[in-house]
Amino acid sequence: MTKKLMFVVALVSATCWHSVVSAQSQGSVPDPLVEYREQAIKRWEDDIVKLEELDKQQKDPPHAILFIGSSSIRRWTELDADLAPRRTINRGYGGAKFSDLAVYAERLVQPHRCAAIVIFVGNDIVGKADDKTPAEVARLFQYVVDQIRKSHATPPVFLIAITPTPSRFNAWPQIKQANAALEKICELDDSLYFIATESKYLDDQGQPIPKYFVEDRLHQNREGYAVWSQLVKAKLDAVMPPKN
Repeated sequence: MTKKLMFVVALVSATCWHSVVSAQSQGSVPDPLVEYREQAIKRWEDDIVKLEELDKQQKDPPHAILFIGSSSIRRWTELDADLAPRRTINRGYGGAKFSDLAVYAERLVQPHRCAAIVIFVGNDIVGKADDKTPAEVARLFQYVVDQIRKSHATPPVFLIAITPTPSRFNAWPQIKQANAALEKICELDDSLYFIATESKYLDDQGQPIPKYFVEDRLHQNREGYAVWSQLVKAKLDAVMPPKN
């Protein structure tokens, strides 16, 4: 797929999705998440409720960066130290897909006062028959952004690219297409920022670098998170320079 065609696909997908969301809010079309909502609730409702209880117990630090998404966010146990001196809020959960996050984004984000939001989700394209298409992933990401904007109209939203991993590298061509569509959506919105990771996680032969991952060859170890930290901090600093 050429870059020009990717641009057109992403633009059309985003425009159509906005139209569906707008019409749905007026009650003229069915729920745009109808095929995902029941499954998401069945699998993740208990986890989301636990995070909501955590929201009640913890006070958000001022000017914090809110991180939401799947297990790679949840497992980032050294997040606050890695992003220092910035303060962070971690609300990652399980092995969520964009279709799950679309269902829960508003509940995850609304309670928090934050300076920015960082998202990572990497489970919609894994090399299986029921994988979503890159265009569908892009549409769901746009829906997540729309849900975030209901309560957080101005904070910048940063999207970490779907990072290449050894265990899912057979699906990398499709993942690359999804990343391209996601990046184009970010380019079309001045409040969205794409954090590319590919160049740091592939070796000279274009293969994933094993030393960044734990035994499951999917989740990152501390060395991998150190790379993520550098990429995220660099983008945050470029968009939101630290105050002296």
